[in-house]
Amino acid sequence: MRGPAFDLSGKSVAVIGAASGIGRAVALGCAAEGAAVACLDLDGEGARRVAAQIGPAGSSAALDIRESERVREALEDVVARSGRLDGVVTTPAMNVRKPILEYAGGEFERVVGLNLQGTFHVLQAAGAIMQEQGSGSILAFSSIRSVTVEPGQGVYAATKAGLVQLVRTLAAELGPRGVRVNAIAPGVVNTPLTRPIRDDPDWYGAYAAKSALGRWAEAEEMAGPAVFLLSEAASYVTGSVLFVDGGWTAVDGRFEPPL
Repeated sequence: MRGPAFDLSGKSVAVIGAASGIGRAVALGCAAEGAAVACLDLDGEGARRVAAQIGPAGSSAALDIRESERVREALEDVVARSGRLDGVVTTPAMNVRKPILEYAGGEFERVVGLNLQGTFHVLQAAGAIMQEQGSGSILAFSSIRSVTVEPGQGVYAATKAGLVQLVRTLAAELGPRGVRVNAIAPGVVNTPLTRPIRDDPDWYGAYAAKSALGRWAEAEEMAGPAVFLLSEAASYVTGSVLFVDGGWTAVDGRFEPPL
């Protein structure tokens, strides 16, 4: 991964969801490439621990992306400390895993409120700052569920597909101002969010077998793609969705025919 094109030295990057999982891995990955990293998360103490692991180049704050004004203030705070905002990564998401007909009492709103509306707040706040400075890279985490679904994933999948269209639209709107906007779509990743699946051996094994590589991803395997999209190596990449799914969306995986 290392090399001049991937170097983030002197860059100021905010990673939202940095306390654990993919966000933590991305924050540490950006720091390893030389960036000053603001670790933002609803779990403020967890974000502080990751910032401490980064060292002097790390900072932290508690942030709920469902609060649009707070998102704007948090990113403006990064600019106030660093002088600019070169990259923003947003990872938070949730799922209420149940059939659509069984959704009840605010569950739809909870999933949409965090995954889609919360991401919208980040895109809007980061885009406003970067538009004014005439540069920057915004990265939102989507999912393979933006294109392929299974029972119980309907609302989650809808939010991840909607996120992609927000990313593409913002890329079109801010491209003339020198701002790039992209998405990463992971497959199954070992994170706190997927712990219930890992605790079921049959479920875990079925998901592993579905990918071309025959295994789950580790959160750290999302850091390299994220650094790429934030760096000058991706200077002509915008409005794109990078699938980091071990081949999940490329192969059927249900039957290996005799050849």
